[in-house]
Amino acid sequence: MKNKFLFLPFFLMCFAVNMFAQEEIAIQEKYAAHNKGKFFVMWGGNRESYSKSDVTFKGKDYNFTVDNMTAHDKPKGWHVDYINPVNMTIPQTNLRLGYFFSDHYSVTIGVDHMKYVMTQDQTANVTGFVDLPEGQDGAVHNGIYKNTPVNFTDETFLTYEHTDGLNYINTEVSRHDDVSKWLNLPNIDKFQINLTEGIGGGVLYPKTNTKLLGKDRHDDFHVSGYGVSAKAGLNLTFYKHFYIQGELKGGYIDMHDIKTTVSNEDSASQHFMYFQRIIAVGGIFRI
Repeated sequence: MKNKFLFLPFFLMCFAVNMFAQEEIAIQEKYAAHNKGKFFVMWGGNRESYSKSDVTFKGKDYNFTVDNMTAHDKPKGWHVDYINPVNMTIPQTNLRLGYFFSDHYSVTIGVDHMKYVMTQDQTANVTGFVDLPEGQDGAVHNGIYKNTPVNFTDETFLTYEHTDGLNYINTEVSRHDDVSKWLNLPNIDKFQINLTEGIGGGVLYPKTNTKLLGKDRHDDFHVSGYGVSAKAGLNLTFYKHFYIQGELKGGYIDMHDIKTTVSNEDSASQHFMYFQRIIAVGGIFRI
């Protein structure tokens, strides 16, 4: 019995030494050395470039395709609206929430709020027909079009943009690699450099602003199609929890059900490639 009482203090002492040793190892190991279990949030701005696109417009009295339509984005520039809660949806923005399910891999959900504007001073070939009732706005454009050049400076025929915007709601799986050790950085908890690559997919939820043959425009959000994307980026993390990230992102968008007017008979469809440049700030933390 006496030996048992002597063993108990010895066991407690060993347990305490072991706990202190583990704590010391944990303190010595850098917070930024492991990502598993961390959450992060990112907010930033973007610029886009778009490939040419054949856009088809269909309705009761018309069916035509604009061949090789050119389009551009609508940048806000450096502006306070990026951080103004009232106007944050006006510029082109990116919002992303993510979770590291391992040290090197994360899953995210986010919104790429892009803007797509048909170049108005272009001349493009049109194929199809317009046959509106006489006296109706837009009837001046009645006719058969067979690869006919049309100058769209005349806005009574068509203006077309996704400026409220070209909303790509998507999820991504990304890989992250710390390259700080390659550069012999002394303390990654103060400054860390990471490379990231990822793939994603999601739906397009635009609010399309179209003036089409004098018809009343549709003015509401609508699920119009899908997109897939891939990206690569550079992440600079400061003091464990704050970062700046630059990304190059490209993808394919297919919108087969775009609402153009208040009539359910009217719609448009298109598909195109895009290239996006993103600069964002964010935070990374454990709960």
